[in-house]
Amino acid sequence: MKPRARNVAAVGLTVVGLLAACGGDDTSATGSGGPTTQTTETTETTETTEGGAAPVIDPGDGGNYDPTIDPADFVDTVDNPYLPFAPGMRWSYEGTSDGVTEVTEIVVLDERREVMGISATVVRDTVAADGEVVEDTYDWYAQDADGNVWYLGEDTKEYEGGEVTSTEGSWEAGVDGALPGIVMQAQPQAGQAYRQEYYPGQAEDLAEVTEVGVAKSIALGDYTDVVVTREWNPLDPEVIEDKYFAPGVGLIAEQGIRGSDEVIELQVFSG
Repeated sequence: MKPRARNVAAVGLTVVGLLAACGGDDTSATGSGGPTTQTTETTETTETTEGGAAPVIDPGDGGNYDPTIDPADFVDTVDNPYLPFAPGMRWSYEGTSDGVTEVTEIVVLDERREVMGISATVVRDTVAADGEVVEDTYDWYAQDADGNVWYLGEDTKEYEGGEVTSTEGSWEAGVDGALPGIVMQAQPQAGQAYRQEYYPGQAEDLAEVTEVGVAKSIALGDYTDVVVTREWNPLDPEVIEDKYFAPGVGLIAEQGIRGSDEVIELQVFSG
């Protein structure tokens, strides 16, 4: 799952155009021959959404997203402090969306999946509404040698009455033009804007780091050195969400800012 409480995977999961970079709209590469992407630290743009409005988040690539991916640049473990995915780790979230109570369970499986020649970690994300499973997703993540966590796709199913009603939203990097993105930067810095996933017309989540080093309190406890990201999807342009990531834990809370009343908080964490 791309870190999101509702299959947004994205936990959609969700990225991407930035690799621990800084500075304007320059193109930069990671050290040690890491993957190359485009990066920006501004939300100003010359492009518009399909409806003609300026985008909320601009990754700075002018719509020409083409990351250079080399499997040799990736490592086997995902240990980014803000998005750790070690086998056996579990998270349970609870929240409301449109007045419906949702519980999201996330577990890192002791499984691997090869995507674009990269050995990816498999994370299962299940969402239940009023006690009934409505979504079941397997997300694929990998970390590069610099510490950036990449989102490589998802296999998702939506349910109603115990029956699969849709697999819309499923995608795999390297298949049918889909490309991977970054869900968490190696060194998050306020102003970084990037793509979390890229499958035109299907999966186009964007994110921007809005704050770092902040405090966040939820029912489970008080957290410091929290990173806050804002997420937006041009395919659903009215919705904006903020997400909060704590070191050593990952996603601790999510809140709709515009176009959504969704509020979600971490209830249980097992590292």
